[in-house]
Amino acid sequence: MAHFIVSDDVERSRRFYTEVLGGRVVFSGPGGLTYVSLSNSWIIINVGGGPTDDKPTVTLATPEDPDRVSSFLNIRVKDIATVYAEWSARGAHFLTPPKQHQTEIRCYLRDPDGHLIEVGQTTDTTGDWAPEHWPSSAATGP
Repeated sequence: MAHFIVSDDVERSRRFYTEVLGGRVVFSGPGGLTYVSLSNSWIIINVGGGPTDDKPTVTLATPEDPDRVSSFLNIRVKDIATVYAEWSARGAHFLTPPKQHQTEIRCYLRDPDGHLIEVGQTTDTTGDWAPEHWPSSAATGP
């Protein structure tokens, strides 16, 4: 699975996802289309645009109001304190430091276009949230 984000400046977003979050460019194509490998997923970055024949009423645009969100990237890490310190040193601006919640420690940041990103570390080492209980990377059908 990959996460597609619309960017007003694909090169700026590419730098953020590679230089700040540590991803790696795996494809760069016409019009700026860029795929960044980040952990076990891909971030697809491209400019917005108007409707197409297969999405005739849909316009792709960056968030108008970054405080109103309908989806966000969720990154799970083993050591949130280290990730917070490293990414902050590379220029990431978090909304708050990591906060302890019932079964996780988490914090949020935004990419240069305002897309929200959650970074979290599980604190439930025995339940379904423990990484060793997560499904394999092989997709299971419906």
